[in-house]
Amino acid sequence: MGTVRIFTDGSARGNPDGPGGYGVVLQYIDQKGVLHEKELSAGYKRTTNNRMELMAAIAGLEALNRSCEVELYSDSKYLTDAFNQGWIDNWIKNNWKRGKSGPVKNIDLWKRMLNAMKPHRVTFHWVKGHAGHPENERCDGLATAAADGEDLLTDEGA
Repeated sequence: MGTVRIFTDGSARGNPDGPGGYGVVLQYIDQKGVLHEKELSAGYKRTTNNRMELMAAIAGLEALNRSCEVELYSDSKYLTDAFNQGWIDNWIKNNWKRGKSGPVKNIDLWKRMLNAMKPHRVTFHWVKGHAGHPENERCDGLATAAADGEDLLTDEGA
């Protein structure tokens, strides 16, 4: 099982309900020690920042074609804390409810995320955004360029 590093970022202009995008950088070092990288991005007409943060992670995981050890880096506490703090387990146990504050938002993407994670062992790492982290800055550039681009997709869940 190889190790892949996935760096992600999401962006939304006029959050909520403005255009948005995500950016992903996947990195894999092969057996010869050669670094392989792939960039992914997409823009959406009307979305939220949190949805784009989730979509970045989902896109990165769905791009993998075999089971991997995944080190996933994000500047989204919404994403990383959901797994590192066990929120997701409580949401599932409580039928996607957050107690008095109502249903969990973005259930469609959380379910898709869980499905994308199934073949992998994923470890989530939080990185401070806009703090000079090279891959996070690349992802931010990809996400904002996608949000500002042409031919934006429709986010059906927004």
